[in-house]
Amino acid sequence: MAQRLGVKLDVFLVRKLGAPGHAELAMGALAGGGTLVRNDQVIHGLGIEEETIAQAVDAERRELARREGAYRVSRTAVDVTGRVVLLIDDGMATGATMRAAVDAIRRRGPAHVVVAVPVASEQACRQMRLVADGVVCLNTPSTFFSVGQYYADFSQTTDDEVRELLRRAVITK
Repeated sequence: MAQRLGVKLDVFLVRKLGAPGHAELAMGALAGGGTLVRNDQVIHGLGIEEETIAQAVDAERRELARREGAYRVSRTAVDVTGRVVLLIDDGMATGATMRAAVDAIRRRGPAHVVVAVPVASEQACRQMRLVADGVVCLNTPSTFFSVGQYYADFSQTTDDEVRELLRRAVITK
């Protein structure tokens, strides 16, 4: 998308806090800078204890720091002050991860925050419209179980692949 739009590409790290026994179901999310979004509906619905949440937050905080070091190397984050920021993800089930991204990126002073995903639950898109300046959800199927069900290959992107994409990024504006 960055190449197509002729804009700067950056990575903004957010980690899902997977519910115990349901790794793809977000009980919350953690973004860089310490932004934490809790999904109280999932937490209460599954009876998840605060200690379990705290352990997940600690683990994901360490993973965020590891990835930040692995991806940034000598590259600084793009200054988004006064700019339109387009946050893109592979999809939204609960929207917790994207909510954390929106909340955290707003602290950096952008003019507008737009969210774009190829697939999402109807509920996640509705909720995202309450926090983002613009939302593009290309596909919102009435029956939605997980983002991965809409991909032939939903394997994780490796650190090397991320570094290569950032290296090749077109930086024009």
